[in-house]
Amino acid sequence: MKNTRFLATTARFAVGISLCIGAPVLAQDAQDEGEIIEDGTSDITMTERPGPNAILVSADRSEGVLLDSFTGSATIITTRHIEARQVRDIADVLRDVPGVAVSSVAGQTQIRLRGSEANHVLVLVDGIEVSDPFGGEFDIGTLQAEIGSSVEVLRGPQSALYGSDAIGGVVAYRSGDYDGFGARIEGGTQGTVNGAARYGYSAETLSASLSATFVSTDGEPNARGGVRDIGRDSYTVSGKVSAQLSDNFALRAAGRFIRTEGEFNNSDFVAANPTFGLIIDSPDTAFENEAFYGLVGARLETLDGNWTHDLSAQIADINRETVGPFGPSNSSEGDRLKASYVTAYNFGGSDHSVSFAADWEQERFRNTTPGGFAFTGRRQIENTGLVGEYRYVGNRFDFSAAIRHDINDRFADATTFRVGAGYAVTDTTRLRASAGSGIKNPGFFELFGFVDGTFIGNEDLTPEKSTGWEVGLDQDFAEGAVRLSLTYFDSELEDEIFTTFPAPTFVATPANRTTVSKQQGVEIAIAADLGSGISFNGAYSYLDAEEDGVEEVRRPDEIASAALSWTAPDDAGGITLVVRYNGETPDLAFTDPSFIPVRETLDDFTLINLNARVRLSEGVELFARAENLFDTRYEQVFSFVSPGQSIIAGIQARF
Repeated sequence: MKNTRFLATTARFAVGISLCIGAPVLAQDAQDEGEIIEDGTSDITMTERPGPNAILVSADRSEGVLLDSFTGSATIITTRHIEARQVRDIADVLRDVPGVAVSSVAGQTQIRLRGSEANHVLVLVDGIEVSDPFGGEFDIGTLQAEIGSSVEVLRGPQSALYGSDAIGGVVAYRSGDYDGFGARIEGGTQGTVNGAARYGYSAETLSASLSATFVSTDGEPNARGGVRDIGRDSYTVSGKVSAQLSDNFALRAAGRFIRTEGEFNNSDFVAANPTFGLIIDSPDTAFENEAFYGLVGARLETLDGNWTHDLSAQIADINRETVGPFGPSNSSEGDRLKASYVTAYNFGGSDHSVSFAADWEQERFRNTTPGGFAFTGRRQIENTGLVGEYRYVGNRFDFSAAIRHDINDRFADATTFRVGAGYAVTDTTRLRASAGSGIKNPGFFELFGFVDGTFIGNEDLTPEKSTGWEVGLDQDFAEGAVRLSLTYFDSELEDEIFTTFPAPTFVATPANRTTVSKQQGVEIAIAADLGSGISFNGAYSYLDAEEDGVEEVRRPDEIASAALSWTAPDDAGGITLVVRYNGETPDLAFTDPSFIPVRETLDDFTLINLNARVRLSEGVELFARAENLFDTRYEQVFSFVSPGQSIIAGIQARF
């Protein structure tokens, strides 16, 4: 499934990046890989412990937050973690994060945090908002693991810092920094061929990197009893650069191009067929998604570095298209322009700091589906957000408070907040608590519809609103060799947007619920260093998500994962076993000819992955892995059969 247009698009990207490359969040540049840990103060799931300079970059809008002082629930998936588990799709490793549910079908992979909707999760890639303005969410299945990459996950409302889209939390991907050249190539079953390469340069005043990945597979059938293989190709080219022009002034930039193309199957909507409402083999159906992202920024330090100023601008341009046997079937365009100013003041190096941020954002979108859709013109929405935050970091007590006011040209102005505190009872026990609110504006297709007779928009929709709180405990044992984290959370969502099918036409249209959606649950994480190069990491989540007493769909009650790793002396090789459990999951099926959805329950499933690596020489390794080792058959979404067993082997080198 190779597409020759990729070469031309890559060339265009290379020219564009030289003119307008965007940047990661500035604090990331100062973060050494050796200081990045798997988790923050809560939910540590690797044996690495927070270093004195370990920073959770996405936890505020200025300098980042020391992990030991963060008052919420956060996870940092390190480069070491991603490489040890041989992760290629970032969505896969997110299954190991407490509170994260992943559901994937061909052409769309969604993540839900603590029972929120998929479009309630803000995704940042090197500091750039990457959600599609048309659909309102990001297809996390298009995010491939680059060499040296890492991920942060903040759980709970973060709208006080980031505005709309952050009701459930934030996922922040970082492409990584290091000197030299690295590459890998691998192949295996289902015609899989994947590769990645990265070059990085770093000097006292200049650092730059260029990265490329591709993931390709012929796939396998995803319809019950189907025979049509569902293949996929995904390409990513990214780059970033930062320049320290003086002791107190720096410029930075980064850019990214993603192209994903693949096949998919449709539902059978012929009422006379026994497979009505089920996914069936659908020849000649495919999708193509292209996205370009860029950001440029400048940073100035004054008053001996105690007062910082950061100015940035970013762009996102996303195009999606699907085709069927008779040509293009639906398509959309979305783009975002955003400018931000962030200033922070630390009171002479004391424990107190304040910051202020101003965001201006314009989102534009257009339904380009050929023929018969509700609205063909280009619409846009502008928003201005003002953020204020105070932080106190003490010896044992930490406190933070943030408030944001959003001024929107379509919806009513909104104010959101977040407040949190943490207290170290002893050197090994820490208590923490936080509360906050969030908001999510309706998406374009919800407001204006998609295809006449299929999905009709509702321009009277109002934003969804959420409030939530959590309490947690972090406990160390065995002189720090074991850490256990417990968190209880509770949140409510008002004005939830859902799809209704009103009589007499029963055509789908969105509306705001008048009842309250509630999410509450428990998250547990454990990390243990067992000695002799052996480590264990585990996570468990229990979720009770209901709307007016009815269980919310695509949110399993229970999710668990466990990883056992062994590293040979002198890092000469290693073996990692990963077990992931997904509990029974409610979903909706359109198996009734009236098109009124029918509730179904998807069976629980357990997946086992096993991988190994061995060093051949300095910087060169052979590796292999088995995913879904016992070929478990399961469905993440009703009637979509998920991939079976795959065996892959390859070689990687770094110089």
